[in-house]
Amino acid sequence: MGKVRKYSRETRERAVRLVWDTTRDHSSEWAAIVSIAPKIGCTAETLRKWVRQAERDAGRRSGPTTDEQERIKELERENRELKRANEILRKASAYFAQAELDR
Repeated sequence: MGKVRKYSRETRERAVRLVWDTTRDHSSEWAAIVSIAPKIGCTAETLRKWVRQAERDAGRRSGPTTDEQERIKELERENRELKRANEILRKASAYFAQAELDR
C-alpha cells in the first residue's frame, strides 16, 4: 500500500465544493472528480469518497454521517474495552473460586 496522507478538513471541503461547482462543466461527476483530484494532490477515488461522505452529511445520500461514524467508532472501542475487562474479571473470579475450593 502507498503512504497514508492526512488532508485538512478545509482541503477536503474545498475539493468537494469544487466537484459540486464544476460537475455541470463536465460530462459527469466522475469526470469532474478526475479533473480536480490531481490539483488537490489526491487520487480520484479518495476525492470520490469525500464527495459521497459530504453528500451523506448534507442529507443528499443515505448512510451514516461523519458524526455517526465517529460515534460508532467510539462505541466499538468502548465495547472492546468492556469485553477485555469482563474477561479479566471472569478469569479472576475463576481463580479465586478455585482457591476457595482448595481450602
